[in-house]
Amino acid sequence: MVEKRLPIWQRNLRVLAIAVFIAGIAFSEVMPFLPLYINTLGHFSHQQLNMWAGLVFSGIYFVSAFVSPWWGKLADQKGRKLMILRASLGMAIVLAAMGLVTNVWQLFILRMTQGFFAGFVSNSNALIATETPKEKSGQALGTMASSFTAGNLLGPFIGGALASLFSYRVTFFITGLLLLIAFFLALFFVHEDDFEPVTNKKLESSRGVVATLKNPRLIFGLLLTTLIIQAANNSINPIVSLYVSQLMHHQGNVVFVSGVIAALPGIATFLAASRFGAIGDRIGTQKVIIAGFTGAIILFFLTAFVQNSFELGILRFLIGFTDACLFPQVQTLLTKNTPAMITGRIFSWNQSAMYIGNIFGPLLGSTIAGVSSYSMVFIITAGIVTLNLLLFKLNVVNSLD
Repeated sequence: MVEKRLPIWQRNLRVLAIAVFIAGIAFSEVMPFLPLYINTLGHFSHQQLNMWAGLVFSGIYFVSAFVSPWWGKLADQKGRKLMILRASLGMAIVLAAMGLVTNVWQLFILRMTQGFFAGFVSNSNALIATETPKEKSGQALGTMASSFTAGNLLGPFIGGALASLFSYRVTFFITGLLLLIAFFLALFFVHEDDFEPVTNKKLESSRGVVATLKNPRLIFGLLLTTLIIQAANNSINPIVSLYVSQLMHHQGNVVFVSGVIAALPGIATFLAASRFGAIGDRIGTQKVIIAGFTGAIILFFLTAFVQNSFELGILRFLIGFTDACLFPQVQTLLTKNTPAMITGRIFSWNQSAMYIGNIFGPLLGSTIAGVSSYSMVFIITAGIVTLNLLLFKLNVVNSLD
């Protein structure tokens, strides 16, 4: 009996789910030790180290925030597969080069260069969103989100282990190799046979794209939600390993513990993302998002008062459940309210909003840590999430009613 050949969208989904899983590992495995790597590139005071940690974390996003809409426009005109290949190959080279730097300025410049090639995951999602039948889009995008989250889950643990076994520099070389594997997977196994380039002159301008939207207020409300979600989450990233070091009184294997704690939110998100997506389909995605905001506010506030790394790990694990309620569900609402012919552009705008949040988040967190304390970072982050909840109700929930 001859096995029935899977539809092309399902075949692409399987390949790209593996590719974004690998990319998730590559993007996240350097994060636990990045501030510690910076500390090996010079002699820095506490305030200088926090400043450079914020700049290096944000460097990739300064460039990406501006170039993503251009890449999104090209994706709609030339194809999403081409953008996937461009992003994976470029970042493979740049990430490997980070293992060769001799000072913090070189690392910062390479992070910005990485930003120019960014867009692997967003273009993978756009390709899947445009090729998948509408009634299957939530499930397909949920699979992509779970795969990327699983990669992010393993990445910090793998990165911490590799840095402990080998060195920071070798870990960057391995990261570049992983992205090269993702490049070849997309090159040989992803097919975009049904792609129809957008030729409508009206859609060459942002104003034309906005005019095509049935509910622009909803879309822009979701973009703002993405921006603030990312700002809040990334305000924590530059100081996690430093916070762990403080809680451990600068003793023990700080790199490994930091990697484990950084991985814990991903475990919860991976376990819960698809389930929360299914719940959202039944009761309304916006209700799941509101629940996520509420939980995040409580957990961020409590994290400011932990006494040891074990308590920090528990709360970071729980914050992963709130993450599962937020960004994947925002993408679901965007997909269901965006015409297919401008999906690449809208996804790129969402990517830019994410990058802008990634710029301000680490800078905010490192600045607060430098002038106050690590605990204050979590308190202010709780306040930012509260603001996001209020804006989401005003701009999105009211538009859906």
